[in-house]
Amino acid sequence: MLRRSISCAVAALVACATLPGAAVAADGFTLKGEPKIAMIYFGPKNDGGWTQAFDEARLKVEAAIGKKIQFVENVPEDASAIKPAAERFISRGANIVIGTAFGYSDAFKELAAKYPDVAFLNGSGTTNGANLESFYGRTYESQYLCGMAAGAASKSGKLGFVAANPFGVVNWTVNAFALGAQKMNPNATVNVIYTGAWNDPVKERAAAMALIDQGADVIGQHVDSPTPQIVAQERGVYGTGHHRDLRQFAPKATLCSSVWVWDKFLTPELKKIMAGGWKPAQYGAFIAMKDGGTDIAGFGAGVPKDKAALINAERDALLKGKQIYAGPLKDREGKERVAAGAVLSDADLWKMDWYVKGVVTQK
Repeated sequence: MLRRSISCAVAALVACATLPGAAVAADGFTLKGEPKIAMIYFGPKNDGGWTQAFDEARLKVEAAIGKKIQFVENVPEDASAIKPAAERFISRGANIVIGTAFGYSDAFKELAAKYPDVAFLNGSGTTNGANLESFYGRTYESQYLCGMAAGAASKSGKLGFVAANPFGVVNWTVNAFALGAQKMNPNATVNVIYTGAWNDPVKERAAAMALIDQGADVIGQHVDSPTPQIVAQERGVYGTGHHRDLRQFAPKATLCSSVWVWDKFLTPELKKIMAGGWKPAQYGAFIAMKDGGTDIAGFGAGVPKDKAALINAERDALLKGKQIYAGPLKDREGKERVAAGAVLSDADLWKMDWYVKGVVTQK
């Protein structure tokens, strides 16, 4: 998923929703010369999750725009690695550079200032400007649908969730998963264990095992590896995946996955850049399902056909503008978080530090 330095994550996530980027020229940004695109991957292209989703999107984008996209793998969230990687591509003629990590944000901002004739995009970034746009998807939409699948398949109503860190972007998936499950079973509960890491299969295995031992018969996740799904299959329970269709790793267990469909955003965005007059979103692109953020892949055999039809009906409603965090909505302590007739703001989504009724959190 997102790549972050944990110590600065919450402040940065709030900032990305509330602080303005550099002013965009009135006539927009226009490339000089033939478009040449490069991508910088945080991890290996076959990691099974976050980076692989970008690599699979790259192939689809290439086919859609008729251009090859260069890429480099395993570039960590360190300016001493990010800047040389980008500048090597720029020295070879690249004039569109796409990053794939939160931790690239500051380096990309500096690069955008240094190379004003190059367009920069950054997945899960927080910095924006005249030639720089960060983008991320509203993952709570697809996780809500996966929660519905989990609630439909669960016999006990006790669900587990393996999560990375208690940041807004994770908490909104946990809450949405719970709300989706409760749409199918109003008494459903979600026990959450945070591993403290985006990709740590050892901790993910331990967390999934503990949740199953506590009675969970469906395991959701917001971590990078498919380990929770693999454990679910080993233990004979169900699960829901994140990033990609994790039936690839656990075909018997995985009911549904929240999947990135980056090509649906990147293809039209790159076409805008190549056409000239591109105007990056001032606060970055926060992409809804209807615009190519995330979607779902499924359904596994554990979801009855009539329940799958209900989930697809909710998906259609989301595509038409339904809001998951619409009021009235209270947290698990009974405090009103969204008033009747209101919708939770983007700024409040990014800094979400509360949980809905039925969510039980533990380290």
